Amino acid sequence: MFGQGVRLAGGLFDEFRRLERDVDGLFGGGAWPARIRAIALGIYPPVNVGATPEHVEAYLFAAGLDPESLDISIHQNLLTIAGTRQVKSEENANYYRKERFSGAFRRVITLPEDVDPDNVSARYHDGGLQIPVKRREASRPRQIEIK
Repeated sequence: MFGQGVRLAGGLFDEFRRLERDVDGLFGGGAWPARIRAIALGIYPPVNVGATPEHVEAYLFAAGLDPESLDISIHQNLLTIAGTRQVKSEENANYYRKERFSGAFRRVITLPEDVDPDNVSARYHDGGLQIPVKRREASRPRQIEIK
């Protein structure tokens, strides 16, 4: 009597695990990073965005990229970075783990509304892409003197 119930429950859980594996496979593996410092699959390059009263800065960790192959654009407050990263690998090698991203990528970063799309620059140095965007002068805080 109890044996059949346990087998039925195990079979049901096995089906849920199979469904989970199928969905993970459909979306390119697990959607969440395995560790706290890991990034989710399909997110390349990793990015930090910081702000000061004068500007907003995006910093992309993009080692191994050819800066000439990058397409960087800004429209209103959307910063778009696109390109391709080619990672050389041996064809006859049997990889047990392969974590370096290779292929086309595109990141779209929403910036605050007060950025000035006419006042942006980009610099690639030591594997990092630094993109500072100045804020509009009218939106910056200013000190008011009391007379």
